[in-house]
Parts: sequence; structure tokens; C-alpha cells
Amino acid sequence: MRVGQIDQKLVRKSANLPLTSADAVLMRLTKTANHGVLWFAIAGLLATRKGITRKAALRGVVAIAGASFSANAVGKTLFPRRRPAADLVPMARRLTKRPTSSSFPSGHAASAAAFTTAIAMDSPKVAVAIAPIAAAVAYSRVHTGVHWPSDVAAGAAIGVGAGLLTRRWWPLGREEAATAYEHTTLEPLAEGEGLVVVVNPGSGPTTTDPTEQIQQAWPKATVIAIDGLDTVVEDHHPLALGVAGGDGSVAAVAAVAAEHDLPLVLVPAGTLNHFARDIGVEGLADAETAVAAGDGVRVDLSAVEVDGGDRIWFVNTASLGGYPDMVRVREKLEKRWGKWPAAGMAMAKVLRTSQPLDMELNGEPHRVWMLFVGNGPYLPKGFAPTTRPKLDTGLMDVRFIRADTRYSRIRFLIGALLGSLHRSRTYRHMETRTLDVRVFGSDVAIATDGEVGPTGDRFRFRSHPAALAIYRP
Repeated sequence: MRVGQIDQKLVRKSANLPLTSADAVLMRLTKTANHGVLWFAIAGLLATRKGITRKAALRGVVAIAGASFSANAVGKTLFPRRRPAADLVPMARRLTKRPTSSSFPSGHAASAAAFTTAIAMDSPKVAVAIAPIAAAVAYSRVHTGVHWPSDVAAGAAIGVGAGLLTRRWWPLGREEAATAYEHTTLEPLAEGEGLVVVVNPGSGPTTTDPTEQIQQAWPKATVIAIDGLDTVVEDHHPLALGVAGGDGSVAAVAAVAAEHDLPLVLVPAGTLNHFARDIGVEGLADAETAVAAGDGVRVDLSAVEVDGGDRIWFVNTASLGGYPDMVRVREKLEKRWGKWPAAGMAMAKVLRTSQPLDMELNGEPHRVWMLFVGNGPYLPKGFAPTTRPKLDTGLMDVRFIRADTRYSRIRFLIGALLGSLHRSRTYRHMETRTLDVRVFGSDVAIATDGEVGPTGDRFRFRSHPAALAIYRP
């Protein structure tokens, strides 16, 4: 009863405010926020910028989804409540189409608070600019007479919780670069003299060719296309190798650099740039600074031999099982649907149709859905590795999902959704210098750094400490 009395009092105070031009602004704002349209538009605008702003926008969209479901599908079903009577507010402030669902809690307030909270965790400065808009949206629900103040307060609490909960699946980014071995023998390359940069113009979401920018940064460097990588050392005798592309291109050039003990120059130009982000190279400017000063480190690399063949180096991850299958399906779909929708459809199909693998891991028998091997220990501990704090441990991060427990696939999905996979009996994790894998049955393909590689039944993984010298500021 006490809450109801306070609600009535606050609504009347709002209704007694004098009519001004702000009424029309709040009316339009509350309509624009219907179904999250306002927040999706802001997220789309933020996503046009690479880096932390884009990440914040994506986190915000995920938070809205959780808050909207909690408030609208759960809260309104469990707590039916009448909305304020229309005649409590002046006619000029009443919505033409009043909502008919339960008043408690406010879905608009939940989405506004979720989006702002999620943005704040990655980009506090952007959140400061968005917060007044979110507050205005929340208040507009009372001002237009469609929610009680307690509805708005409860919705906002749900939204804040949804925003904070995204950290269970998506940890906050780290500001500092991964630790690495100290390196003091890298040579400064004035204007890029002695540097050969391998460019993959097809990398990245916009497929923009960075050749011109690289030539401006290093006028004495040689720039070649990635199809000339196989003979780059014999043809050019470089003092250092550079690469401008995504993680797949970086892995290919890093392999040549490691084999010939040449330092690597990173110019991140892909979609995600996981390796460059962990190294601490955000863009061409960082690479240019490091090359001019001769600043750099050494980092670990990992490699796998398939059926006794040549080493396949990887800078981020390798995997067996569902992921290579997903990559193949995604590549078939992405020309028609785009990369991210195709990835979602491919994952759904693989989860539905994949078969478990019988294998030995260092001689121990296991049945698994998927095996993940990371170059260095990843965080968080769970089956959604996102970042590496160290690239100088000489260890690989090995994770797999067991298929020998009852309802293992369902338990895996539930654990992933709840962010508690690291506590599930279906999940196993270890860190090791070596891993020998023998797969029984048909040969399977391996994926390294997002690229599908050869098939086989024996896979020999090894960590190679300090295998790669790399320029970083």
C-alpha cells in the first residue's frame, strides 16, 4: 500500500507540471524507444567506429536482449498490474495508443538502463553522453501516464542487472598488453628500409586495401600481395617481415617469420585482430612507432603436425570437431547472408547435426564434441576464451567438451547460456606444453586461426617458447 501511495503522489506531481515544448520532445522520445529502436540506432552509429566503441555497442545490444526478455516475457507475466488511469495526466501528454500489457515492470526503462550500463563498462565517456537520454526515456513513461514510478524503478534495476551480467559471458577488455619476453636486439628500420610488408586486401569488414597508407608510413619498405608469401624471403631477403591483414594472414606471415627467425611487424587490418590486440598493437601508428624506435618483444607460438607432416603454426587457436565444420558451412553461406548472420546459422546447424569424436589425448581415451587448443592461457576459464594476459608461459590452453556424459549437449548449452560452463562436468580444461591427439574413425579436419586446414587422425601440438620476435611500442 505504501508503494501505491508514493506512486500516486509522484504521478500527480508530474501531471501538475506546466505544459511546455518539452512535452512534445518526451512524447516523441518515448515512441522512438518502442521495441528498442532508439538504442539499436545508437548502437549502429557507435559500431561504425572500430575498437572499444564498437565492442561497447555490441555489449549494449546483448544487454538489451536480456533486459527485454526479463522485463517483458518474465516480469510482466509474473506480476500483472494495471497501468495508471489515462485521466491522471493532461490530454496533451497522453499517448494515442496506450499499451495494454502489464504495467510492471517498465520494459522501456529496462532497455534504457541495460544499454547505458553495458556501454559504461567498456566506454564510460560514451555512457555519460547516453545517460541523459536513457533517463529521459525512463521518465517519459511516467510523464505520458503509461507507467507508475515504481514500474520504472524496477525496470531500471532489471536493466542494470542485465548489463552487469554480460560480464559472465563477455569479460571486460584489458587495457594492458599481454606479458612477453623482453627483447633488446630489434633494429630500428628508418622509413621501413629492409622491411617487406605482406598485404591481404581482402581482410576486414570493409576490404579496404591498406597499401597506400603503409607506403606513406614506410616509403623505403617493399609491399607485396599475400600470394607472394611463399617466396618472399628468397625474392627480397628482408630484415623484417610485416603483415597487414586479419588473424589468418597474420598466422601465415608469422609462420614464415618464425621459420627464418625474422622479426614481425603487425598492421591490424582484419575484422577482429585478436593477436594484434593481445600483443598491444592497435593500428598502423603503433607499428610505425615501434619500427622507428626498434622496440619489441618475443612471444610464444604454437604449432601442430598433422599425420607427421610439416608444422602448421598458429598465433591464436586451433580446434577439432564442431568449429572446422562451422567454418565450412559459414563459408558457403556468407556470400549470400554476410559473415555474422552466416556464422550464426552455421553454428546452429553444427550444434544440431555434429557427431562426437572418439580420441586419445596424451594417451587417455575421451569422447568429445569439440577440442580447443590456444596459443597461451586464455581468459575467462570456460568455453568462451576472449583474451590472453600472457604470451610468455610456454603453455597451451586445452579445453574440450565431453560427449560421454548423459545429455552432454543440452548440459553444454545450458552451461554456456548461464555462464557457468567452467563448473560443468561436461567441460575440461588443462594447460600443457605438449598434446598428442589420436582420432579414431574417419579423418577429421583441423582449423587454425579460423582457417580450415588438412584432415588426419594424428595431431601433434607443441608450444614453442619465444619463437617469434615482434615489434610493439
